Amino acid sequence: MDSSRNRSSFIYILFIIGIAILLFFNYRQSTESQEILSINELAMQIRRGEVARVVGAEKEVRVVYSDGTEGIAQKELASTLVAQLLELGVTAEDLNPQNIKVEIEPPNQWVGVITILSYLGPVVLLGAMFWFIFRQAQGGNNAAMAFGKSRARMFTGDQPTVTFEDVAGVEEAKFELEEVVEFLQEPEKFIALGARIPKGVLLVGPPGTGKTLLAKAVSGEAGVPFFSISGSEFVEMFVGVGASRVRDLFEQAKRHSPCIVFVDEIDAVGRQRGAGLGGSHDEREQTLNQMLVEMDGFDTDTNVIIVAATNRPDVLDPALLRPGRFDRQVVLDQPDVRGREAILKIHVRGKPLANDVDLVVLARATPGFVGADIENMVNEGAILAARRDKKEIGQSEFEEAIERVIAGPERKSRLISEGEKRIVAYHEAGHAVVTNALPEGDPVHKVSITARGQAGGYTLIYPEEDRTLMAKKKLFASMVGLLGGRAAEEIVFDDITSGASNDLERVTRMARTMITRLGMSDDLGPMVYGQKEELIFLGREISEQRDYSEAVAEKIDQEVRRTVGEAYEEAKQILLKYRDKLDAVADRLMEVETIGREEFEEIFPTPVEKTGGTPIPQAA
Repeated sequence: MDSSRNRSSFIYILFIIGIAILLFFNYRQSTESQEILSINELAMQIRRGEVARVVGAEKEVRVVYSDGTEGIAQKELASTLVAQLLELGVTAEDLNPQNIKVEIEPPNQWVGVITILSYLGPVVLLGAMFWFIFRQAQGGNNAAMAFGKSRARMFTGDQPTVTFEDVAGVEEAKFELEEVVEFLQEPEKFIALGARIPKGVLLVGPPGTGKTLLAKAVSGEAGVPFFSISGSEFVEMFVGVGASRVRDLFEQAKRHSPCIVFVDEIDAVGRQRGAGLGGSHDEREQTLNQMLVEMDGFDTDTNVIIVAATNRPDVLDPALLRPGRFDRQVVLDQPDVRGREAILKIHVRGKPLANDVDLVVLARATPGFVGADIENMVNEGAILAARRDKKEIGQSEFEEAIERVIAGPERKSRLISEGEKRIVAYHEAGHAVVTNALPEGDPVHKVSITARGQAGGYTLIYPEEDRTLMAKKKLFASMVGLLGGRAAEEIVFDDITSGASNDLERVTRMARTMITRLGMSDDLGPMVYGQKEELIFLGREISEQRDYSEAVAEKIDQEVRRTVGEAYEEAKQILLKYRDKLDAVADRLMEVETIGREEFEEIFPTPVEKTGGTPIPQAA
């Protein structure tokens, strides 16, 4: 690449030098022509005896004076030069060889050619230079010259870098895609039975669940070329460019069949038509129309499979999802505890681990983490171990990395007064004590008053198992635990602070969701109140359409207020019952700032209410 770049620079320099030389000669000729003598002036100088020599050439008459200086006379034909001088009064004596030497040079056959080249040379050089630049631009990846070309990156399948062994936590999705791999490897088996493999596979899942990684793994398993492009790379400001790129992409795919075409974030180009903000976007819709046409044009023997990824399948155009196009959807959900453990095993491969590392514990401590979060957590643990000059990554580094991913880095340099520190200690102790006392509460893993991110302190509560369904009692217990911090402030200090702002926001949202979306209100019944309006072009909720009266709205507000109030009273009752445990946990936090699970259980053992004793009364 460097040699070609140097060669191009050298050619550019030659062009510039050649043009400069031609311009210089033309300029020189033009300046010299301004000092030409007329034939009359030359005749007068000869009669006065000032001229020593006259040379008549084809192009000009050169004059050499007695003092050695030179001049140029008016251009005349060499054959008639002497005759014209005689007509102007120059005598034969004046032209005597003893007085003046008159020479007639034979005509130069190259004079005409040189004259033509002096005028045409710059034009030819400039044309050649522009032609060279145009060829270079066409040969390279120049966006201006290759606007309608596809920008897909092709990876050959000879040396796969990713296979199914590198993907974990999505076993069902891998099983779904195994038949795609089998079709690419043995298409004859399917064609012989008249079977048609899905033309398009749509990978659906939250960000970071491994959609792109799984698509690469399919290509690596099948050993076929893999074209990768983002949906946003199709659309440009010029109408028609996206459609041209779609055509070029599918032409390349057909030439390299069998192969896989992967379109990441397809919702950038595949959003529902006619839903543009302030009118439809012609370029995006033309691109989508061309993609629909190309996917319909694939035959059963083309052996080209389109794999696309999105986390917003609800905004895609229905024509993309019909049978014959993206007729199969593979869902990649958040991994469960076993999936997280498998993902951890992949990301710790090749890393030196200490003997105390327990991947099962780490998997349980990361509920809600997707593959990208786990990869980031492992990397943060390795960075922490390196900063501590360790040769191995220990359990403590991984646990701190989890906290960094959840709440942000520690802010130990933040200076707070002893009064504020005590408030934070009781606030976090209130969360921990209330949660530990509730029968439906999850185990408290860590309590800390060290600032992380925007939080002055934090309480880590990890569930014993992953949940997909949330019971009403469990949701209410979560609200009670969130309000434990505010309740502790009111009980201990007889005052409240702004530290519970995020807790109150979450509790209010949970209560309204329980009442209006989940039908968990005895008074309002099992109904959904309000229709969420979504702007598909922006992909977010913009408002709620009311389908209920003002009386029902007032009742909803009263129900939300009542539910939150009962949860708050429940938290206060628990803290009053276990006031000694609240003080003990807060005092310990003031001493060491962070309490782990074992130390917390020593201070506040699990109450009998959680172990089968008399449960704490729950609010209705």
